[in-house]
Amino acid sequence: MGHCLSRRKPSDFRITVVTGDKPYSGMDANLRMILHDDIGRQSHEFKLDNWFRNDFERGASDEFRINLPADMKFGNVAKVEFWRDNRGVGASWYVERVSVEDKRTNSMFVFPVYRWIKAHYHYVIQHLDTNLPQLDEHKEQRSMELQEKKKNYEVATKAEGMPAQIKQMPDDEKFSWDYKWNILKTKATLIAASKIIQLTSGDWESLSSLKNVYTKEHLIEPVGARRWTNDGYFGHQRVASCGHGLIKLCTEIPEKLGVTDELLKPLLEGMTIQEAIKAKRLFIVDLEILKDLPCARPESVLCAPIALFLENSKKQLVPIAIQLFQQKAPDNPVFLPSDHPWTWLLAKVWYNNADASYHQALTHLGFTHLVMEGISVITHRNLSQSHPIFKLLAPHFLYLIAINSRGLDLLISEGGWVDKTMTIGVKGMFELIRRGLNAWRMNVDGIIPECLKERGLLDQNILHYFPYRDDALLLHEAIHSYVTEMVNLYYTSPELLTGDWEIQGWAEEMVRPRDQGGVGLKGVPGNGRFTCNEELIIVLTCIITTCSVGHAAANFPQYDEYAFPPNYPGLLRGIPPKDKAERTEKDIIHTIPDKPTTLDTMVVTKILSGKGTKSLGDFEVNYIFDPEARNIVSKFRARIQEIGHTIKDRNKTRNPPYHWLDPDHVPNSISI
Repeated sequence: MGHCLSRRKPSDFRITVVTGDKPYSGMDANLRMILHDDIGRQSHEFKLDNWFRNDFERGASDEFRINLPADMKFGNVAKVEFWRDNRGVGASWYVERVSVEDKRTNSMFVFPVYRWIKAHYHYVIQHLDTNLPQLDEHKEQRSMELQEKKKNYEVATKAEGMPAQIKQMPDDEKFSWDYKWNILKTKATLIAASKIIQLTSGDWESLSSLKNVYTKEHLIEPVGARRWTNDGYFGHQRVASCGHGLIKLCTEIPEKLGVTDELLKPLLEGMTIQEAIKAKRLFIVDLEILKDLPCARPESVLCAPIALFLENSKKQLVPIAIQLFQQKAPDNPVFLPSDHPWTWLLAKVWYNNADASYHQALTHLGFTHLVMEGISVITHRNLSQSHPIFKLLAPHFLYLIAINSRGLDLLISEGGWVDKTMTIGVKGMFELIRRGLNAWRMNVDGIIPECLKERGLLDQNILHYFPYRDDALLLHEAIHSYVTEMVNLYYTSPELLTGDWEIQGWAEEMVRPRDQGGVGLKGVPGNGRFTCNEELIIVLTCIITTCSVGHAAANFPQYDEYAFPPNYPGLLRGIPPKDKAERTEKDIIHTIPDKPTTLDTMVVTKILSGKGTKSLGDFEVNYIFDPEARNIVSKFRARIQEIGHTIKDRNKTRNPPYHWLDPDHVPNSISI
């Protein structure tokens, strides 16, 4: 039983050990502990064991009571030292935290652990366990743990030119996957619950027959099915849905776009093109990056369109011209809203197929999942669990490696979901990711106000209905303030930052070329060495914002957009229109995917649109126990709550409302 409950007097200390709730995290081994006080004294060695009970089971919280010798003087508990043997079946043990209640003074001391504990090693954890490496009294232990992590978290590129990812998924990340999410099981459950039988073959008979497939629950009719023919909704997709990151203020008409004043005169509300540009009412999307992209099937065609949009007198963004390919040509006309309705609709369908390709490959996968995976890997490699920046970032990496390593294998593999349901397929998606990654810069593309500024859209008096921008800026500001306070709390002098070899190693691996084992990112402030707090603040703001706000905006609208194929099709058949002849509904039907592909798209985008973790600021695991840092977290949560009220108020008058960045719907991490 060791030194447990004494009959002579009430116990001096109550010790609580919380075992993690991960698979295989419990143990049957013997545990011993020594307490250290704040002036260097230490208790005797005692065994933590409750008779007739299995201690240290997965997810358990075990209490032990101990006494010190009656004549021993002992101050506040500053450190706990503990070790285990290798007895029993359980070979692993994951500890979340140890807390020590001093019954003599009614004081509580918390020791965050969040580690797998190997046998026979004496771990020493300080009170609150938050310090920079150069200030840590136990550098040897810290170095040992980081060396172990570097073995488990190796950086690799899976294909030439692709982002840095994990070389082999560590067991700990596998646990995250098995514990939280299984797409195949979820898919089967959703199909069964929706009572939709598998659609076997064939095209849709009509657009109305397509709408009949939706149910009252689960696979309900998406928003896009009701609005897809409306030009206002087409404009809405550029500012409040999956395609929010492409539109720019038009400052000149590119030579390759075949529009003239005469052509657009009926659509510009009495203005010339130059007058519309001067009034800052003309906007452009140029998807040149898609030019000559490979497709999944030899017969498939992907457009690389250019489109103009006007903010009309009702402050509504509407399309006024679509050219489906980059260069002017007789068989590449500019389609207009004044064309035959079915012809104009067909042009918008082909445009949105291109937009959807960019969205899935870059806005969603490349610029959130994959870029952040590389950063997650080097965070584990370089930052100790004791590092305050590790504690800041860890909640925002939850499940990310697991989702990418195994979730994406089911979707983005040869013959998998992307090959079946998207024009570009895996081959085109990978090539598009390569192109996009080569252009992505952390200090511009990864920072919301800087990205908006470069596109001419930071001024909220330009493009009055841009809910993604307006809501994202609020959240970015809150995250930036949160990060600033955290960084300034721990780096109170430039020397503390420049002397922190863990954070400097992290910065160096972030910019090191991918073929040399780094992440190879461009635009990283400091370019591999932080010299001032602001550089670190920009990087951390980018990471947290991308893992929460960026992914939420890219991910959660998917079902509403993709589940009705004419609205936002991942896959189209046939060839785009080469003239402006009158089309019919049958032309749309023959262009959109068949029944099985539609069902597959509906089900998977429904799964991907589901929220898997807690909302921003409400962390699944609380790594932060330092009282000053906890106050900063509390301020952040309060600010997020205020923003939630503001966005809810905005949505009362928005038409349509924009819910994707309401903090209630924004998770902490890329968890699905």
